[in-house]
Amino acid sequence: MTALAPAIWGTTYFVTTELLPPDRPLAAAVARALPSGILLILFTRRLPSGVWWWRSLVLGALNIGLFFALLFIAAYRLPGGVAATVGAIQPFFVAFLSLGLLRERITVRTMIAACAGLIGVGLLVLRGDAQLDALGVAAAVGGALVMATGVVLSKRWTSPAPLLAITGWQLTAGGLLLLPVALLVEGPPPESLTAVNVSGYAYLAIVGAALAYALWFRGIRELSPTNVTFLGLLSPLVATAIGWFALDQQLTAIQAVGAVIVLASIVVAQRPSSRGKQRQQPASDLMARDLRQLHRRDHVNAVGCDDEQLSRPDLVRSLSYEQDRRISRAEPAGLVAAAVRRGIPSQVGQGAPVPGDEPAGR
Repeated sequence: MTALAPAIWGTTYFVTTELLPPDRPLAAAVARALPSGILLILFTRRLPSGVWWWRSLVLGALNIGLFFALLFIAAYRLPGGVAATVGAIQPFFVAFLSLGLLRERITVRTMIAACAGLIGVGLLVLRGDAQLDALGVAAAVGGALVMATGVVLSKRWTSPAPLLAITGWQLTAGGLLLLPVALLVEGPPPESLTAVNVSGYAYLAIVGAALAYALWFRGIRELSPTNVTFLGLLSPLVATAIGWFALDQQLTAIQAVGAVIVLASIVVAQRPSSRGKQRQQPASDLMARDLRQLHRRDHVNAVGCDDEQLSRPDLVRSLSYEQDRRISRAEPAGLVAAAVRRGIPSQVGQGAPVPGDEPAGR
């Protein structure tokens, strides 16, 4: 589901060029973020509380407001292929930021996949006659860095609030930060809009912002940030595919090779590492380990056998008796509850000892 977010963002170029008024990218960014954010807040009826007021502002600036502004500068000063290629360095930033902020290990495979993704995007969208501009390149690098920081901090800062509420907070914060910039750079919004323009803005707000960012933030919550950021390479891939299908643009063999490399890098990056597999133990094994530790601490000396000689049912019964004894000591009513759960007659609640609590000489 997370992959749908960058795939949707890949349609933004087509919608912007075909459905929206020309030369108004910042206005489009505000119309994309602010209305959808306000609607999500009204729908969920949740406002930030405590530290989440300033956290929402920071995340909204990184993921939306500042990112869109830098993207706008890069798009105007660089050819689209150069901007997309420079933006493909984001997995490198996320990997190193995750190491520092989340203590996630950087693997050789991650670095290889990131290099392959960068090369694949370059083959897909870069042209031989592309001109470089220092400010444009700096803006593209800055956009990749702030987005990477937003992804990692979104993973580090977890909120118990509903996902749609968190998405609404960030979209609203980012839109409010963009609004004065858009008014200063582009002036007031156009006085008249066609039905096509309105449909384009509606698509960007509902699908391109509310739906896509909710899926994106859900992926960050459930997955590793490094895995999530590799999915962002789907955006130039989808944009190229739409240009081929809808705009009758030519697709060369080199672009096809680049597309294959991009897909391969995404697949490789999503596979769990062999060390990660070895670290993951079945829940039953973890339960048995904990039970053995409990038995070793409380029962081995009394029983006179090694914990490895016990079967798993014996260990489960051991834990159950331990829980019964602790409950009964904590409160008298707990003794009756323990007896009912163990199937012991009700007179236990009237003074009969719980199994495992008998005096040592009996």
